Amino acid sequence: MKICTKCVLPETFPGIYFDAYGQCSYCNRFRGIENQEQLKERYKQKFLGIMGEIKGKGPYDALMAYSGGKDSTYTLRLMTEDYGLKVLAITFDHGFVSPAATRNIRQVAAFLDVDHMTISPGAKTLREVFVKSMSHGIYPIKALERASSICNSCMNLVKSFLLKTALEMQIPMVAYGWSPGQAPVQSAVFKTNASIIREMQKAMLKPVKEIVGDRLSGFMLGDRSSNAVLETSAFPYLIHPLAFTDYDEEHILESVRKMGWVDPKDTDANSTNCLLNSFANEVHLKQLGFHPYAFEIAGLVREGYMTREEGLKKLSAPSDPKMVEYVRNKLGLSGADLNVKGQSPNVK
Repeated sequence: MKICTKCVLPETFPGIYFDAYGQCSYCNRFRGIENQEQLKERYKQKFLGIMGEIKGKGPYDALMAYSGGKDSTYTLRLMTEDYGLKVLAITFDHGFVSPAATRNIRQVAAFLDVDHMTISPGAKTLREVFVKSMSHGIYPIKALERASSICNSCMNLVKSFLLKTALEMQIPMVAYGWSPGQAPVQSAVFKTNASIIREMQKAMLKPVKEIVGDRLSGFMLGDRSSNAVLETSAFPYLIHPLAFTDYDEEHILESVRKMGWVDPKDTDANSTNCLLNSFANEVHLKQLGFHPYAFEIAGLVREGYMTREEGLKKLSAPSDPKMVEYVRNKLGLSGADLNVKGQSPNVK
């Protein structure tokens, strides 16, 4: 398989093309690290300005999605210790959180003395969402460039719930622990409004509602309540601070370990909190021919946070077959379902 000579994107990645030197179109469009540093500084200053306006105006300055992974743990520390914000951390328990991650979540929340809550949809309903998310056509290919279909469903529910909660509780900021490769710095500080929120909810939740109808309406900004909630002028900012923060994986790991965070031994090379990830990656690879983390890792390589060799090693790391089988059995799937393309998997 042809792989970009500068980053890690393969020829199977949607819309990619290569020049005579084997560099991909994404690398050729990249404007360089110096320009990236200027962008980072601009958005950091923008964030600091917003923080000065909203800090201390309500019971919470920010709502944060806290998965217990290294990046979200480091982000939670940044928000509370470095920036001094009052944060309500929310963990979405999808039934596949690593036991080590659960322990890390409790340990870090106590260490940082943050308010924390865990939410969990009904297990059967969520299983149906994950299984049917594997069907071809549930998500457009653009959405699948950065994450597997299963991860898309999970993340959309998380984002929907946090946005709904921030609006209802009048919390001015919603934060995520995305790495610089997951989302561009230009989206690191984003102000929402009524129109944007309606469009986001529609795009995020349409696939989930097609699968389970209104069974997860409690996690969504429903039609009946949305008009009243969206009359407010206090629309939250969406923030992912790692985009404008110096990102060094070894420094991040050293920092979170000082808070009692322990490296999970039961997750794959691209996750430090989720047991479902390996299975979702394998489904994605077999259906689409490229790794769902390829885009993120390519961005980290391109921006100098990771070497190409390190990136290729992460993408080629084998899944633990026992963990994949554990997830398959918990979802009630037969062995052939990983190869399903264009139709719904069969549930036992």
